[in-house]
Amino acid sequence: MNSDSDLQIAGDLLEVAHLLQPVREHPSTVAEFAGLARKLAADRAHWEPLVQYDATSRWYHRLRTGPGYEVWLLSWVPGQGSGQHGHGGSSGLLTVLAGELTERTENGARALTPGTQRVFAPGYVHEVVNDALEPAVSLHIYYPGLTEMPMRAARRAPAAEDVVPA
Repeated sequence: MNSDSDLQIAGDLLEVAHLLQPVREHPSTVAEFAGLARKLAADRAHWEPLVQYDATSRWYHRLRTGPGYEVWLLSWVPGQGSGQHGHGGSSGLLTVLAGELTERTENGARALTPGTQRVFAPGYVHEVVNDALEPAVSLHIYYPGLTEMPMRAARRAPAAEDVVPA
């Protein structure tokens, strides 16, 4: 072996149990939360019968809780949106399960299709909207659990009278 190290591993590393991380019952890292979301998304038989669509307001259902986190299932009929908002002191992970959503931020808009995952930190402000012609379903994980969702006034596009010539 051409290496600058004298360390060599012989045998099956997986047999060295004391070096392996124990499997955690609950996620605690971004990767583990993303894995939980993918696992829940793949279990369509579990979440799909719970989904309801409401033309007057967005429907949501708390799917699961764990130490310090919550998992929410949301449905979006065409035209429904969240309004521009933050998540207080919570970080989050959004996964689209069905349909298509649009995420709008001050940096532009992004189409979110099934399987798309978005991770965000406290202080992140966005708006999620169903601009499509079909309903959509999404899964949201918040850590710590969501205690506030401060709404922000939507920024209007500058009007012609607001533009100052250079």
